[in-house]
Amino acid sequence: MSVVRAAGGLVFREGDVLLVHRPQYDDWTFPKGKANDGESDEDCALREVHEETGLRCQLEDEVGATEYTDAKGRPKRVRYWRMRPVADDGFQPNAEVDELRWVPAGAAAGLLTYDRDSNLL
Repeated sequence: MSVVRAAGGLVFREGDVLLVHRPQYDDWTFPKGKANDGESDEDCALREVHEETGLRCQLEDEVGATEYTDAKGRPKRVRYWRMRPVADDGFQPNAEVDELRWVPAGAAAGLLTYDRDSNLL
C-alpha cells in the first residue's frame, strides 16, 4: 500500500498560530491536505493553506512531518512548513473547514486535537 502524501503549514502572525476546525472530524488542527499527482510538497502546502484559509503565504523553514493511518486505513505522511501570510483573499467557511482561530503559540497545544500536532509546535 502506498503512502498518502500530504503537506501543510504552521502559519504564524505576530506570535499567534493559525488553527482550523474541520466539522467532519470535529477537530482543531493545522491547515493541510493531500498532494496532487506531480505536485511538490512545498506547492501542496501553499495551495492547501490557501484553499482552507484564504491566506497566501510565504514558506519559511520546514518544521517536521507526522505519520499516521488516515480515516481510510492508509498510511499517511504530512510534511509541514512554518509560513508567514503575505496576502489575505478572505476566509469562506465550508464543509471542509468551518472556522479559523489565531491562537497564541503557547496556548495552541491546549486547543489542538492531536498530540502529533502539538509536537510540531
